[in-house]
Amino acid sequence: MNLQDDDFTLLGLPQQFSLDRALLDQQWRALQAQVHPDRFASQGTAAQRVAMQWAVRVNEAYQRLRDPQSRAQYLCELRGAAVNAESNTAMPGAFLMQQMAWREALDDASTQAEVEALDDIVTQAERAVLADVARLLDEVGDAQAAAQQVRALMFVNRFRADLGRRLEAFEV
Repeated sequence: MNLQDDDFTLLGLPQQFSLDRALLDQQWRALQAQVHPDRFASQGTAAQRVAMQWAVRVNEAYQRLRDPQSRAQYLCELRGAAVNAESNTAMPGAFLMQQMAWREALDDASTQAEVEALDDIVTQAERAVLADVARLLDEVGDAQAAAQQVRALMFVNRFRADLGRRLEAFEV
C-alpha cells in the first residue's frame, strides 16, 4: 500500500463510478483491521503514529467513495476534469428553470403532503442525474460532461437539504 495511491487503488476497487457498496464496505473493514493503531500498541508510538496516518487515509478514501456525489467529483478530477463548483456555476437554461420551478413549488407548499410530493419528484431527478453521471464516466468516458452533471447534482442535493429542513418543520 502507498499513501499516495488513489482511493480506488487503496481500497482495491475498479476506478469507476458504479461500485458494489457491499464490496466497498468489505474492503474498508479489511484495511481498517490491518492498519488500526491498536494493532501496533506493542511497537511503540512511532508505529502507532504511522498506523494512525494509514487509518485516517483509509477512512478518507472510504468516505469519499461511499458518497455518490463525492465519488463522481473525485473521478472527474482523477480524469482531468475539475468540477470547480465554486467558480463554475454555469448550468443549462432548462436546468435553471427546473430549479426555479422547484423553489416556487417549495415556497407555495403549505402541507407536508405537498412537500413530500415535491421531494419524490426531486429524488427521481437526482436518480436520473446519477444515472447520467454513471453513463458518462463508466461507459462514454466523458469526464468534462460528467463534471457538469456533478455540478447539477450539487444543486439538487442542496435543494434536497432544503426539502429535508422543511419536512422536519412539520414534525415539530
